[in-house]
Amino acid sequence: MEARLFWIGVAMFGYAWLTKRWTASGKLDEKLPASLWHALFLGLAGFSVMLIAVLSVESRLKFVGASAGSLSLREVGAGLAGGALLAAFGLWRAWSTGSDAEKRRYFLNEDLEWAETVYSAVILASLLMYFLVQAFKIPSGSMESTLRIGDHLFVNKFVYGVRIPFTDKRVLRLKPVKAGDIIVFRFPTEDPEAQHCGGSQFGKDFIKRVVAVGGDTLEVRGGVLVRNGEVLGKEPFTQFLDSYRGDPPALAPPPALYQELWQGGQLDLKLGDTMKDHFGPVKVPAGAYFMMGDNRDRSCDSRFWGPVAEKYVKGKAWVIYWPPNRMGAI
Repeated sequence: MEARLFWIGVAMFGYAWLTKRWTASGKLDEKLPASLWHALFLGLAGFSVMLIAVLSVESRLKFVGASAGSLSLREVGAGLAGGALLAAFGLWRAWSTGSDAEKRRYFLNEDLEWAETVYSAVILASLLMYFLVQAFKIPSGSMESTLRIGDHLFVNKFVYGVRIPFTDKRVLRLKPVKAGDIIVFRFPTEDPEAQHCGGSQFGKDFIKRVVAVGGDTLEVRGGVLVRNGEVLGKEPFTQFLDSYRGDPPALAPPPALYQELWQGGQLDLKLGDTMKDHFGPVKVPAGAYFMMGDNRDRSCDSRFWGPVAEKYVKGKAWVIYWPPNRMGAI
């Protein structure tokens, strides 16, 4: 979302800058250029509004953070449709003024004011969302009962360090990621075609609890976590819905291959759901984390698709702000 807002702001800034220059030089005094320029502004506005609207709906349905680098076909299609309709209206509106140059100037001045307001607001919002705080909504029950379907929450994006734009580096880290933290992260794959948990998860944002960090050895025995040889027992925040714990896989790969397949996100293709209650042991790579949902029997997590590298981490779940009866720190 923040990337979309930033580029919308840049487009509006460019429009405002050119409008000031061309108005002062008289390039927009004539009927045709003034009409086309007014149409361009409404087209940009329509494209932006439809793009954000579609993204907002998708975010609520799928928990998509739009962290993938490209626009979806649905976003582009809706944006172009909305932009084309408003652009056509803008062209007709300005052209129908006939010889009334004063009215056309009024339209352009109005467009300039809106462009300046929008670019300052959305660029500020995108920077806040990129560096400091972002809002998310919980779409599934994988973190119940800690986080419930429909909970709206803020994510602290600076506690683990401010990300330097266009890099994976962080500065000004306040605290490290540790076991027990609930964090939001982008699904750990760069392959749009990779299939996990019933489909492609590329570009989606997930929220899970950290159960192990780099260097830790983790194993699941009958649904119970064993970290660095210590049996964790019944964790107070976990939830189990299935009474049957299943059997260990009969033909598990040898340890070295098991580790390799898990780190490469390929283990679920070999073992399927048998890993839910009987998993590992594996060693979490340096600079990576093992994520699990609190609702252990209904969570698609690191058991199935591997470790989460530091570069995919977005921030720490901070506070629930909606619904009112759920408000509070996480």
